[in-house]
Amino acid sequence: MAKFLLKRLLALMGILLLVSLGIFMLVHLLPGDPTTTILGPNNTAHNRAVLMQQLGLNKPIWSQYFLWLGNIFHGNLGQSFITHQTVTNTLANAFPIDLELIVISQVVALSVSIPLAIASAKKPNGLLDRVSTTTSFALLALPPFIIIVFAVLIFSIHFHVFPGPGSYVPFSQDPISNLHTMILPSLVLAIGSVVIYFRLLRGDLITTLQEEFIVMARSKGLSNRYIMWRHALRPSSLSLLAAAGLNIGGLVAGAFVVEFLLAIPGLGYALVNSIQQVDYLAVQGVTLFVAVVVVVLNFIIDFLFTIVDPRIARE
Repeated sequence: MAKFLLKRLLALMGILLLVSLGIFMLVHLLPGDPTTTILGPNNTAHNRAVLMQQLGLNKPIWSQYFLWLGNIFHGNLGQSFITHQTVTNTLANAFPIDLELIVISQVVALSVSIPLAIASAKKPNGLLDRVSTTTSFALLALPPFIIIVFAVLIFSIHFHVFPGPGSYVPFSQDPISNLHTMILPSLVLAIGSVVIYFRLLRGDLITTLQEEFIVMARSKGLSNRYIMWRHALRPSSLSLLAAAGLNIGGLVAGAFVVEFLLAIPGLGYALVNSIQQVDYLAVQGVTLFVAVVVVVLNFIIDFLFTIVDPRIARE
């Protein structure tokens, strides 16, 4: 186990280093000049040269990268050129919103997909199985930005069940109103996860229920409920865990889209605004933070694999 974790940690460090290099280079390829945005009407050749020296933009690209990386190791992700707010402060204010969206959506997704997959696997090709499988096919084709538009039109504008765009309330200000504003975007994010988790778990459960050890458990007189929850669900959940790990990136991207469309001040909203304003230090900081979160969460999922199936660590 220790050897397995050491290998994963070394791979994690290498991946994060490559990610930081990729983010730095891609952000510097963005069109526009940040000095033009910062200086505004004072954009003279002299002022531009002074500002580039202050920001280190006159140095070679590799020197800028190592300077940025060194600042990161000291906990300094930079400061926004436009708002003059530190990137760390922006992350501290915005990340809890994304975390709340993703956690609520995944709690909903797992609460729906696991019981539904178990019920479908008990009677393959039954009425419930056929209806849920057909519905999942239809929902799989709908991306979050399409679903959220129709959801807002139906539940916010027509029926007034949920608040519309621009009505976000911070949790610290009013927890009840905050949850009310987060339910609709969380449900939209949960739909895609429900479809993926249901289809994977259903297929694996059907296969597992045909294994010899399940037949042996039934011959001992164990109840179907006990067999399902005690013997079948655990070995069938590997694909579910893998999907959860791969789904993290999609959830973050979906949360970004939903936040921007509903004017929720999360990381997605901050990132889009920074890109529009050519605030590349803010773009680098937010993008790097999101990438680190996704990579670390996938590392945690890998560790959970060894708990569900210890043979993975031995291999």
